[in-house]
Amino acid sequence: MRSDKKIIIAIDGFSSTGKSTVAKQLASKLGYIYVDTGAMYRMVALFALENGCIDTSNFDSKKLISLLDNVELSFVFNAELGFAEAYLNNKNVEKRIRTLEVSKYVSTVASISEIRVKLVDIQQEMGKNKGLVMDGRDIGTVVFPDAELKLFMNASASTRAQRRFDELIAKGEEVTYDEVFENVTSRDAQDTSRKDSPLVKAEHAIEINNSNLTRKQQFDKIYKLAVLAVEA
Repeated sequence: MRSDKKIIIAIDGFSSTGKSTVAKQLASKLGYIYVDTGAMYRMVALFALENGCIDTSNFDSKKLISLLDNVELSFVFNAELGFAEAYLNNKNVEKRIRTLEVSKYVSTVASISEIRVKLVDIQQEMGKNKGLVMDGRDIGTVVFPDAELKLFMNASASTRAQRRFDELIAKGEEVTYDEVFENVTSRDAQDTSRKDSPLVKAEHAIEINNSNLTRKQQFDKIYKLAVLAVEA
């Protein structure tokens, strides 16, 4: 593999398909920058919650849009953990944005065009020098349509819900499998049906269904694809 050549690797797919996990592994192996765009939308969703823009019965999108200039997103590398943590307005919110409470509102917030425009601009700026692995919902279709390698992650809804449930329980959250399954399927519906940048498989994207793959099997498969893309 020619280390002097840098590419952009775009990883899209449904929630809880392990996009972030494999993207982190891949970036580390290649010596690339990793960007979790899902975390960016989660940060905006948390901001909306904290500022009274959204709850279970109401979403004041106009108020949220008017406050967007007050939203500062950043990632700070934590050497002890080995990955970059999410910061909202200079405050570490890595744990808070991963809760089911925030997950309930991510797709709703992400459906707002003004929010997507703001975040896509930031994401495209990050990729100007290439050497980047980015995961999300519209990376290969909107953010980097010319990415040298595009992947689309998929798995059955029940498999994804079980993975997410196990993850939340391990973190000490009190949730039920049914709650998590409903969240996964409702996010699928919102992500694929929104008018602005819906979740679809990008042209030339390689689909990876990991319902029956171990993390190692998945990584080995994707790393081989990355090596081929770099050497092309």
